[in-house]
Amino acid sequence: MSVKKGDIVRAVREKLENSLEAQASDPRFPAYLFDSQGEIVDIKGDYALVKFGKVPTPNIWLKLEQLEEFK
Repeated sequence: MSVKKGDIVRAVREKLENSLEAQASDPRFPAYLFDSQGEIVDIKGDYALVKFGKVPTPNIWLKLEQLEEFK
C-alpha cells in the first residue's frame, strides 16, 4: 500500500492481531482502530503515525502493511 501524510486509513485486524506489535503489548485492540477513520500524520520507514480524531485517543505507530484505505 502506498500512503502519504494526510491519507485516511484504518487498521486491518488480521494483520495486526498476532503481529510482533500485538505480542509486545496488550493484544486486545480497541474497536476504533478498525472501525473509524485515522489520518496519517507522519511516516518513518515502515511505520506510519496515525491519529484517530473522532475519539480522544493518543496517536499510534502502525506498520504500513497493517493499514488500508478507509472506505
